[in-house]
Amino acid sequence: AQGVEAQTLANVYQSIEHDHEIVPVINKIDLPAADADKVKAEIEEIIGLDASNAVLTSAKSGIGIEEVLDAVVARIPPPKGDRTAPLKAMLVDSWYDPYLGVVILVRVIDGVIKKGLQVKFMAGGTEHLIDRVGCFTPKIEQLEELGPGEIGFITAQIKEVAQAKVGDTITTVKQGATTALPGFKEVQPVV
Repeated sequence: AQGVEAQTLANVYQSIEHDHEIVPVINKIDLPAADADKVKAEIEEIIGLDASNAVLTSAKSGIGIEEVLDAVVARIPPPKGDRTAPLKAMLVDSWYDPYLGVVILVRVIDGVIKKGLQVKFMAGGTEHLIDRVGCFTPKIEQLEELGPGEIGFITAQIKEVAQAKVGDTITTVKQGATTALPGFKEVQPVV
């Protein structure tokens, strides 16, 4: 009903910059003012993406939900990674939990991350013993391991969130990766 919005543009340009596959989805098609053809034209004109195969949905009324999931499976390529390569996992986010300590959200690029591994945060320069590996389903589910392309969490009895820098590369202490994943930048606090 409102066409292509500013936050959509910001996110899609970041995705294009990182060469991600994009699945156009037009939501709220059940509104009286909805004009899917106009929005498709805006997507093609403003963003430059082919919107002829855009998925039409209404999350509120449940229209097109299966089509979105089917489009994601059909159009998004599977992760590329090597289970036998040295561990390279990206630290995506972290937060403090009073029972678990610092919980670290990770995405494994290469290798495998599991309980008992001695890991090194390459940018932070710290070493930690992983004591828990899991994912959210949305409840915490403990797992044996996370492999290439998988996203989950680890804990390692870390008490300070400052030790877990977003974008850092996690690798094993022994026979770990020699180069970090590209793109890490030290966060600059803004007031």
